Amino acid sequence: MIKLLNPYEKLPGYCCIGCSKNNPHGLQLDFWFDHQNKEVITKWNPKNHLQGYVNVLHGGIQATILDEIASWVVNVVLETGGVTSKLSIRYKKPVMVNSGELTAKARIISHEKRLANVHCQLFDSNSQLCAEATVQYFVYPKEIAREKLGYPGVEAFFNS
Repeated sequence: MIKLLNPYEKLPGYCCIGCSKNNPHGLQLDFWFDHQNKEVITKWNPKNHLQGYVNVLHGGIQATILDEIASWVVNVVLETGGVTSKLSIRYKKPVMVNSGELTAKARIISHEKRLANVHCQLFDSNSQLCAEATVQYFVYPKEIAREKLGYPGVEAFFNS
């Protein structure tokens, strides 16, 4: 597995709630790429202030993690950028904020023309599936992704 670089950090004003280290209120996620499975993975420790019910990670935070990892798989597997057009989540069991590190995984399940479907999963520290989602992405051609989203090209995620 290869740790992915975050080339967006170089953009002025960059403050993504999912992956920016510059956002003190964000999740500050890091990502790895599994070449063999063409899968993006993140590991993250929930923060107490992101609860819904007592000790339970808010469902909106879970959705944010799944949506964010979907964008990263589009960036590195499809080698472009896009925007979420649909997000369908199934919450299977509560995610406790005090139970240790969570793992999320994402992979492309289909890609036709400008739409890509990404399967995402969120596991607790015991590797139990807590939530899964299908995120449909509207995928831009590379030139438009560079212009509208600042997409730096796939090599920027792997080279220092």
